[in-house]
Amino acid sequence: MTEIKSVPVTVQIMGKEFQLACPEDERDALIESAKMLDDRMRSIRETGKVFGTERIAIVAALNLTHELLQQRDTTQFLGQSLSQRIETMHAKIERALQDTQQMEI
Repeated sequence: MTEIKSVPVTVQIMGKEFQLACPEDERDALIESAKMLDDRMRSIRETGKVFGTERIAIVAALNLTHELLQQRDTTQFLGQSLSQRIETMHAKIERALQDTQQMEI
């Protein structure tokens, strides 16, 4: 079994440093995620409607989760639509092959 090497990563969110460990090959994704969260939290804070770092974090997490669920639903819909199109094309190909075989007889 291959051991996954964790590396320390320091990120800043709302002016605070957090040291985290993550697999080496996920380091860049973690940094990008932290930057996205920081941007989102700062944007929420700037509206002046939400006060307190904890509340801002919760609102940001809810917003990001909502977007993730919307994306998942869209992906599922597109996958189902694609599957239906493939099935329709497959049926048309089968009919065309059957018609060709009957013409050869």
